[in-house]
Amino acid sequence: MSGGELRPEGSSAIYPSLAGRKVIVSGGGSGIGEGIVEGFVRQGSAVAFVDVQEAPSEELVARLETAAIPPHFVHCDITDCDDYGHKIGKLIERLGGCDILINNAASDDRHKVEDVTSAYWDERMAVNLKHQFFAAKAVIPAMKAAGGGSIINLGSISWHLGLEDLTIYQTAKAAIEGLTRSLAREFGRDNIRVNTIIPGNVQTPRQMRWYTPEGEAEIVAAQCLDGRILPVDIAAMAMWLASDDARYCTAHNYWVDAGWR
Repeated sequence: MSGGELRPEGSSAIYPSLAGRKVIVSGGGSGIGEGIVEGFVRQGSAVAFVDVQEAPSEELVARLETAAIPPHFVHCDITDCDDYGHKIGKLIERLGGCDILINNAASDDRHKVEDVTSAYWDERMAVNLKHQFFAAKAVIPAMKAAGGGSIINLGSISWHLGLEDLTIYQTAKAAIEGLTRSLAREFGRDNIRVNTIIPGNVQTPRQMRWYTPEGEAEIVAAQCLDGRILPVDIAAMAMWLASDDARYCTAHNYWVDAGWR
């Protein structure tokens, strides 16, 4: 199974409520984001995604060009929140609204505390936290106009485990859970649901940069379940949370970690 590949056709859930829903995904060109984009496209949703990586994003669009509603890709650096907000506005115009926002983009580069500068702190917060708030701010008017919506933020198990060499990343990911609860309270009466997905260690090409086969074996040994989590598993949770089946689920964290402790 490749990074964005879903389970064999017919073995995954189909959510009628997702057909035609307008979805915006950040960091949708590879890894977990790729799996999410493909999952919603397979549901018949109208998907637009942004990414800074052009080649894999264009390859994904080409692979899904025969879908009922092919995805639309826009190159964007999400750390420039003014430009990102502008592009979200354009995507909302193109889609005719926004029902679902998936705040997926992130970067878990390793770092030592003693090497962190003020500029590096600001850049890491921009890529891992700030854009989630401003993307939500940009889509909320469209969701209000539509009578509701679903915002799904991607957190991380890392800060719950206290992993090494990820202090700034883990600080940002911890804050996302607070952002989720705050937005859920602020906009719940507008029928806008906000939740966090907390992935475990997901097997993507990027993650494989950090782990040897022995390191992977250690992760699996720390899980309750055997096997490696794939982007399809995170996409499955995102699709359920975005669907009407989860209509009373908001302000909470949903773990997909195989019981990693």
